[in-house]
Amino acid sequence: MPSFDIVSEVDKQEIDNAINQALKELATRFDFKGSKATIIWEAKESRIALSAEDASRLKSLEEIVVGKLAKRNIDLRNVERKDPAISPLGHATQDLAIKQGLDGDKAKEITRAIKAQDLKVQSTLQDRQIRVTGKKRDDLQAVIQFLRSQNFEVGLSFQNFRD
Repeated sequence: MPSFDIVSEVDKQEIDNAINQALKELATRFDFKGSKATIIWEAKESRIALSAEDASRLKSLEEIVVGKLAKRNIDLRNVERKDPAISPLGHATQDLAIKQGLDGDKAKEITRAIKAQDLKVQSTLQDRQIRVTGKKRDDLQAVIQFLRSQNFEVGLSFQNFRD
């Protein structure tokens, strides 16, 4: 029986590459010369920590990082931007959390949307991913096309397509 998996994952190596490119740009930008701005990629927590002397530099730093992530084809719907924390002295920090996997509510919303299409497929939730099975390959391709046309506020990718 043909099947495929719906996942929402970001390649950590691509994030690492984007952070390295952002650090190189940070070192060469004139407006950050002599600045103590930092970008720290914490892979275990899947978050990017930004810090700068003031809010305007933090905003520029965020634009650099988000731009580099977009150029590396990382779906920005999986990047959750936390509110910046600005101390009374002016020092500003901000976290960008990278969402990995489908949480329960999003997965249920996606499976409901698939069932509402009345295609002859079954969808089951398996450890932060959804397995879709059907008798015909065309039905599975119709599900993929439908999901690409919808906006679930999370980047979806399709893996393990098997006949």
